[in-house]
Amino acid sequence: MIFMKILLAPSETKTLYKDTNFDIDSLLFANLLPQRKDILEKYNEIIKDNNPEEIKEMFGLKKDNDIAQYLKTIDNQSPACKAIKLYTGIAFDYLKYDLLETKAKIYIEKNVIIFSNLFGPVLAGDTLPLYRLQQGENVRDKKTDEIYKKYSSSLLDEYLRDDDILDIRAGYYDKFYIPTKNYTTLKFLKDGKVVSHWAKAYRGKVLRECAKNDIQNTKDFLALNIEGLQIIELQTKKNKTEVIYEIGI
Repeated sequence: MIFMKILLAPSETKTLYKDTNFDIDSLLFANLLPQRKDILEKYNEIIKDNNPEEIKEMFGLKKDNDIAQYLKTIDNQSPACKAIKLYTGIAFDYLKYDLLETKAKIYIEKNVIIFSNLFGPVLAGDTLPLYRLQQGENVRDKKTDEIYKKYSSSLLDEYLRDDDILDIRAGYYDKFYIPTKNYTTLKFLKDGKVVSHWAKAYRGKVLRECAKNDIQNTKDFLALNIEGLQIIELQTKKNKTEVIYEIGI
């Protein structure tokens, strides 16, 4: 039976709900544990060394008040919550996870893979601690995108082998993983022009509708009626099919 997995980018902004304690061993793909621990060790070293310039660069923040909440090392006693609740960027605001019915929440927790800059690919239902790593920043000598692409790509290929794939990540996250089988992506147009910043909002809206309607394959996804969006074209190149939406129709 075919199911659909949805690939989602993280957000740099976060809010911790302190539901449980973090357990790095429980994250998706136990084979990534050595890489995760190695990267986390370097991350904790930066926090302990407390070099303001290095921390500002890694966090992508300038104000002390914004930085303060992230200045804690991470271990298996750190407070944590489900990844889908931790992130609070635009896509997550439009997803409105907390307002979904239980069935839709479970759909997201089991079917959405989030590409954490620090921990790599995790399920939306996996628990994560509060952390901060600006997109594209290294953790000292650790280039996380390169590391996770090297060590997780084959794991993801196997994990997704029997599933349809909807990739709603920003293009940057191709640095972490590009599916080797057929997959679907999205593009949003307004008056014929590509929407960039607000594409995050529409990705969140699409994910919300997938969860509410229990979408399990690409065929059902393409038939999904989403208010304010209309499919105007499908473009297929090699193994990628891009669904082009016009906004406001």
